[in-house]
Amino acid sequence: MIRKNPSGDLPTIAESAYVDKTAIICGKVVIGENVFVGPYAVIRADEVDASGEMEAITIGANSNIQDGVVIHSKSGAAVTIGEFSSIAHRSIVHGPCVVGDRVFIGFNSVLFNCVVGNGCVVRHNSVVDGRDLPDAFYVPSTTRIGPTTDLTQFPPVSVSASEFSEDVARTNVDLVRGYKALQNEF
Repeated sequence: MIRKNPSGDLPTIAESAYVDKTAIICGKVVIGENVFVGPYAVIRADEVDASGEMEAITIGANSNIQDGVVIHSKSGAAVTIGEFSSIAHRSIVHGPCVVGDRVFIGFNSVLFNCVVGNGCVVRHNSVVDGRDLPDAFYVPSTTRIGPTTDLTQFPPVSVSASEFSEDVARTNVDLVRGYKALQNEF
């Protein structure tokens, strides 16, 4: 469902993107070329700041927002997902938040008030809250990173983790093409 927010903003969705019919895209949302938005995802830009303004939620080209993901923002803050990034099933990205290019966010993970650098891998069931992650940073499954977490205890992203991330992004770009081809059959 594509709909306006109370401020009257409508989403802008690239023609080449695929948005599942069960997804909800509301308000000041910009979805780039070849983006995949899976079933039951919710991308909602509808809250405003104290002056009545809001920034957009932007999904970069060739990224994928998988089944059941929620992307929202507090008080009109921006959320930006870079290019070739994957937000896996049932994750929450709550603004203010920036996710760089070629990032993988694993199942059920939560991001809030943070910047996740380019090439990062955040594995399943992890939380990043109030702490920015540098480029090529690796967060193991079930890890909680907060404002005082010592980041030196974590290894850099391995080659295999980067390859996995790239494969997920590539697979979802292929899915966009496949689902776009099927759209006219129903």
